Amino acid sequence: MQIAGAVALVTGANRGIGAEFVRGLLRRGATKVYAAARDTAALTAGAGIVPVRLDVTDHDRVAALADELRDVTLVINNAGVSFGAPVLGAPDLAAARREMEVNHFGTLAVSRAFAPVLRVNGGGAVVNMLSVLSFMNVPDAGSYSASKAAAWSATNGLRIELTGQNTLVVAVHAGFVDTDMTARVDAPKIKPAEVVEAALHAVEHGQPEVLVDDVSRRAKAALPDDQALLYPDLTAQWAARQG
Repeated sequence: MQIAGAVALVTGANRGIGAEFVRGLLRRGATKVYAAARDTAALTAGAGIVPVRLDVTDHDRVAALADELRDVTLVINNAGVSFGAPVLGAPDLAAARREMEVNHFGTLAVSRAFAPVLRVNGGGAVVNMLSVLSFMNVPDAGSYSASKAAAWSATNGLRIELTGQNTLVVAVHAGFVDTDMTARVDAPKIKPAEVVEAALHAVEHGQPEVLVDDVSRRAKAALPDDQALLYPDLTAQWAARQG
């Protein structure tokens, strides 16, 4: 589909990759962008930008918003959260539940609610902002990795189920992106604009998956032999940090 003339919904639009998606869509000629976040005061209104209140874990609100925004042709599921906890290292399951509720069930709820809207409007596209951690579990963010793996699996399912209504489903994977979420990470990072440009290029060219950087490309390439190519190094790094 073409971005020019599209009407888009972007979740988690108040900062980082989400805010860059809003700017990128407008640069490519989107007619309107519904910029969604839990706190609309954190959103910037402007030409073509319509702030909307949305907590993706509030499924009643998600459904109500889909009834309100009947002109949407492109959904960008960007809202996400990470608490940087190992699978076993968190004091309780609350953080892991929250990550799963936002990153997996939130993405699924928005996709389910807006699929009929996209069908009525000709098919359109759904873009799910995932991660290289969809492909592997890094102990420093073990429960976040699990939530992104779940979201990736659901994205693949959505793509199959929505083919009949001509809806493109794009999975976007990247390593560390220079946002607030990775502020404490001491590693090479790419810019949010790189992620957005790659994702929107995929939308316009009908590509189902985007591997934005070398990190995500190497991880995906290792999947047929991940136990030999990925996990020995990850296990050694974890053991070294544990002393």
